[in-house]
Amino acid sequence: MRTFDDRLEQTPAGIPVSLRPFFQEYVLEDLDPEHSAFTVIERTLAWGDVPELRWLFAHYGPERLAEWVRQAGWYCLPRRRFQYWLCFFELTDYRHGERIWPH
Repeated sequence: MRTFDDRLEQTPAGIPVSLRPFFQEYVLEDLDPEHSAFTVIERTLAWGDVPELRWLFAHYGPERLAEWVRQAGWYCLPRRRFQYWLCFFELTDYRHGERIWPH
């Protein structure tokens, strides 16, 4: 079990290697955190644990992450995670659309 102050092993581009299971269709070492920011933010907010989320906040900043949740969270994140991040960032003015299923 990792503690909060453990250093994360990272790819040469700086993405935590522990996120590899969430990027199965990508070669993690080929991803650039800026060029692939949308996908990195999506996967980390959806599936990351505390050390990975700390890295995400340090790398992108809370304002950029809140804006990502505001614009894309409703269709990219699992519903419970989306609701969590809405509460976390205290967002009430977010983009939302129709889901396929009403629940």
